[in-house]
Order: sequence, then C-alpha cells, then structure tokens
Amino acid sequence: MRLSSLTALAIVLALPMGAAAQGLALRVVSNPKPEFVSGGDVLVTVTPPSGVQASAVRLTLNGADVTSALRPDATGRSILALLKNLNDGSNTIVATAGKTTARLAVVNHPNAGPVISGPHEQPFVCETEKFKLMAGGVAGKPLDANCSIATRFDYVYKSTAGGDLKPLPDPKSLPSDVAMTTTTLGVQVPFIVRVETGTINRGVYEIAMLFNPAKDAQPDYMTKPVGWNGRLIYTFGGGCAGGWYKQGTGTGGVDDEAMLQQGYAVASNSLNVFGNDCSELLAIETMMMTKEHFVEAYGAPKFTVGWGGSGATYQQHQIGDGYPGLLDGLMVQRSFPDMEFGTVGMISDSRLLANYFDALAGPVTFTGEQQRQVAGLGQLATLKTNSLNPGRITVGEYCSLPEALRYDAVKNPTGARCDVYDHAANVWGRDPKTGFARRPLDNVGIQYGLVALNAGVITREQFLDLNAKIGGYDNDGKIVATRSVADPAAIRTAYRMGRLTWGGAGLATTPIIDYRAYLDDAQGGNIHLRYHSFSTRERLQKANGYTDNHVMLTDDRRWGDSLKAPVLRQALSQMDQWLTKIADDRSNDSKLAKLRRAKPADLVDACWTRDEHPQRIVERQMPASGKCNELYPANSFPRGVAGSPLAADVVKCQLKPISAADYKVTFTADEMSRLKQIFPGGVCDWSKPGVDQQPMAGTWQALPASSTGNATR
Repeated sequence: MRLSSLTALAIVLALPMGAAAQGLALRVVSNPKPEFVSGGDVLVTVTPPSGVQASAVRLTLNGADVTSALRPDATGRSILALLKNLNDGSNTIVATAGKTTARLAVVNHPNAGPVISGPHEQPFVCETEKFKLMAGGVAGKPLDANCSIATRFDYVYKSTAGGDLKPLPDPKSLPSDVAMTTTTLGVQVPFIVRVETGTINRGVYEIAMLFNPAKDAQPDYMTKPVGWNGRLIYTFGGGCAGGWYKQGTGTGGVDDEAMLQQGYAVASNSLNVFGNDCSELLAIETMMMTKEHFVEAYGAPKFTVGWGGSGATYQQHQIGDGYPGLLDGLMVQRSFPDMEFGTVGMISDSRLLANYFDALAGPVTFTGEQQRQVAGLGQLATLKTNSLNPGRITVGEYCSLPEALRYDAVKNPTGARCDVYDHAANVWGRDPKTGFARRPLDNVGIQYGLVALNAGVITREQFLDLNAKIGGYDNDGKIVATRSVADPAAIRTAYRMGRLTWGGAGLATTPIIDYRAYLDDAQGGNIHLRYHSFSTRERLQKANGYTDNHVMLTDDRRWGDSLKAPVLRQALSQMDQWLTKIADDRSNDSKLAKLRRAKPADLVDACWTRDEHPQRIVERQMPASGKCNELYPANSFPRGVAGSPLAADVVKCQLKPISAADYKVTFTADEMSRLKQIFPGGVCDWSKPGVDQQPMAGTWQALPASSTGNATR
C-alpha cells in the first residue's frame, strides 16, 4: 500500500505483520512491515495449526505454487521460505493447510529504492570507484545510473603476528599464521572474516562475520556459520557537513576486531554515514533495506544493536523511536537527540553569537568570560568552533558537487542546493514561492543572555544591544539583520513526523546505553557537548514518565569511542545480556516489564575518575549536581541561557508580553521602551509548549515515491 496524497503523509501505516486463520499463521520475517519489502525477495514463516504436519502446508505466490521453497526450522513447528521474483508493487502470498487458509499482502520495492523516503534525490554522485574494500582495492566502476556494483565476497584474517586484518590469499587453504578466537558463545574458530559487499538503495553495503571458508558450508537463512554468535551489530557513521548528493566512499565500518572476534555479525551502508547522507529518513530507509537483505541471506539475528557516535546517534534515536523493530538496543556515543534541533539549534545560535561579538557589538564590548557565559559553554573556544558548523544549513558552504551542478542564484538558480533542508526536501516540502525546502529554523522572541543578565554577569546595555543586533538566517542560511522565522508546515512536520526526536514511541521500550567520552573541555573546543545526553533523557522523561531504559556512562576521552575503552567494551557485554534476556522472555508481560526485569543489576548510571587508574562512581547522572558533574561539567547552551528547557524540544516558542517582573534587574523607562521595540511581538514563554508542539503522529511513517515534498502535513 502506497500513500497517494500529500495530506496523508503523516498517517501511520498500520498493516498487520502477517495473517492467520484458525491457527494457521503466515508472516514476514525479513521486515517488520510487509508493505516495505524490497529487492524482489522476502523471507516468510508459516506456522501450521496444532496437530497439522508441516508437510501438509502448501504455499503460493501470486497464484503460482512455491511449496518447494518451504524449509522446516529446527523446532519443526515453523516453516521458513525465501520467496524470490516478487513483482514490483503488490504481491499475494497464500498458505493452506487442509481447509484453513492464511493470506498475506506484500508490497515489493526496487533494490535501488525508494521505499519510504520519497523520490530519489538528484543529482546523485556515484563513488564506487573510490569505495575501499576491506580486502584491499576499490569496488570499481558503477554498473548503472543507480551506482550499482556486483555483489562480491572477500576474506580477511587476523595473523598470530598481530597487526590489522589482512587479505586471505586462498580461501581453500588457510595460512599457518591464522589466529584463533573464542566467541561469546564459547565457540573457538579461526579468526577469518567473510565480507560481503554490494549495493542497496544506491548505497554500498558491507556485511562481515567470522567464517571458515575451508570448512563452513556457505551461509544462508537456514545455515549459520559456526563462528556467528547469532547477534547483529549495525554501525552508523557520523558527520553531516557535505552529506548530500553522493553515495559515499565508506560505511559506518564493519572491521572492528573487538566485535568480530566475539562472533558478532557487523553490517552497515554508506548512506548510514551522515557525512555522506545527512538525512534521517533516507538513512532509516537504507538501514531497513540493508537489514532485510541480511535476514534473507543469513537468517534473523537474535537481536540487532545500533552502534556509533555523533551523527550516528541521530540515526539510532530516530530509528528506535519512529521505526521500532529494526534496532533492539542502542549504543550511542557522543550523542545528540537529533540533528535539525538538538544540533542545528545550538550551532546556528553559536554562529549568530560569534558574529555579533566579532563584528556587530561595536562600542558595546564583552569580556571573554562574559561571551562564554552568554553562550552557556564550558569554554569560549567552543563558541568559536561551533560557529563554524552551521555550514550544514548554509547553501553551498559545504558542497562537493561540481560547480556546474550547484545552485547559484544568478548563474544556476535550478542547481542543487547543498544544505540539510534541501537535501531532505521530500520530508520538509517546498515553499511554493521560492521552490526551496521549507525550514523549521526560528529564533523569534529568544532573549539571548537572559540568565547572564539576571545573574549580573552582563549589563542591561549589553543585553539590549545583543538582542537588537544578533539577527537570524535567510533561506540560504546566511546571516541577516532580522530574526529567523520557521515555516509553519515545517514546524508541524518536525513534531508529527518525529524529525524532532520525541522519545515516546519505540524509544519508550528500547534499551539505550549513552556512553560519552567527555569533550566539553577539549582544547580548541568541540561540538560534542555533554548536555545533549541530558536533552535526550529529558525528552524520554517528558514523553514516558520514566527513563529506566536510558543508562548514561561518562568517561574521559583517552580511549575515544573505541572498544579499547574498558567501559565501552563492558557496556557492549551488558547490552548483550540485557537483550538476550528480553529475547528469551516468553511471558505475556509488557515490553516495559520485560525490559525492566532483564536489565543487568550492575548496568546503572556511572562515571569514572580522570586519573591514571580510573575508579567507578555510581550515581544518577545529573546536569548540575553530583560528583560526576564536578568531574565532567555539563554546562549549558545558548538557548539554555535564554531560558529554553533542557530538552531543547521547542522549534518555535510561544510569545508573551514583556513584563518587568521577569527580570532581576530594573530597566529604565527608555530601556523598557527599547526592549519592546526589539521584541515587538513579545518574548519566549518557556513555561508553555512550543508553537504547534505535539507528539509524533505515529510510527512507520512513509513518503510516496511519486511526488516530492509535503505542504500540508
């Protein structure tokens, strides 16, 4: 079923996962939603009625008998079938057992997509000739306009001499220096990794797992390699700047030895690296399609863990909340709640502040300490560093496209606009007046430096001058004298479609481990600030009334996000325990009850001391108190100093009249008149929800493939 009108884009697709009749069950295994199948094949399972033998089951696909595809599982109760050659569009699968019948409607989409993200982005630059393979070399020239390559299988191994994984010369004859490894299931196997590389959704995917080519049978959905522990880690890559109109030259990485040596399968796709594709919906679609292929090729994993830092966390949070069933647990590092609001709000304000301090303050001067406190940051260097990052909202500032393809208001007005909004124009819709993507960027009514004013850090004159001159952004992301005004339709989209991470859908019952290698005090400043973890937790608390499923671990940065970090490696083991117990819980209890019961007792909020021999401090992580906050101050952010809630979930604030009672300083009559001129419509009333703020409309939302944008969501 495809959505046929723009006004229906926010409707939650709620087709059943399968169908059953009188005890005969038929459902899709390879995708949580049968209407979003891709690639021309689908893995289904049939469970016969009680007392009926598996051999009595018959199966048809679009009227053709495909019973020969049925293969009983190890229990003998369920039967699996990988059905191929699906039609593009609607397909009907029918299972019969005696007089009982079960039907299942499946909608198939091309391997190159799209499925849920709307029409393909154009232009789109193929980069297979630069894509580096784990076994050496590159993927080669693309085979078609969709940047496809032929699927290939390579082998690498770990040598007893150490060093990086190296190519296996002859898969049929193992070299004498192959190291051995023991998986989490206690199975000892040669440390040889099979790497599958191909293209899905116009991105290059990789799948890696332990496999002995000299001994193991070729894997399929019924035949698992001895070295695979049955778990899947899906890695996501970070970045954003420049992440548009291209395929990418690498994935989130499937070569982590600490994952592979324990037996985990590791998968990723180049469009799950935000430095290649800075659009959550396209990334979600890509992960869905890549995992579907994994299940069809290797069988359903016991569970799937999301992994990655920075821009990888946007993807995990939004997959977990809006598309439940794809990721069972999230392991986020240097996290942000989302990109367009958790990150863009902070960096866009930083550029405005830096521009004011550097170019507009004029005779009104601010000390470095005053600038830092107005920005709310731990060090002034962070303001300067973050002021460089809004290039992701400024058209053309970060753009790798050939000049002939780029937008230029005079020379090429129909060219590609390199920015996060136009890259995701399918989601945001287009303004009919300009043809450009609608923007949910707003700073009307924001009183920058309000907390600093009330604390006596800055003067009344500094406060007034700052807010009079700070300005906003135009449709090209360039600083202008007037404040930014968000498009009303884009505001609705942000909330209803979950582009601002809500936290009250799939994330309500998804285990999350938030590991932060502290960077607030990094020399030169850094974008990965600790308060973002608390923003996510605040959203979970507001949406659900609890945060049992969210564990925060704070560490110093000596290890980075590597699994060489003892804390992070232990956290992966604890996530495995948590998800294993949930998967093995066959009770009829709620997901939340199972989650709480399965959580390891020692998996709790904690931080580690910053000395040579770090000691664990167990305490609930708090943004403004506690021993951990003394070691790792969370600081604030520009809008936080303006009074914004820590959740950072207000796209556009509601306004209220200016009142002298709101200030701990006394303005003169002239100053109060000036303040009202600066804010003619009033100032932000942070005690109220944002304009049109509302919960997400529902999970598994999709855009149609036949039309671009949505004006009235």
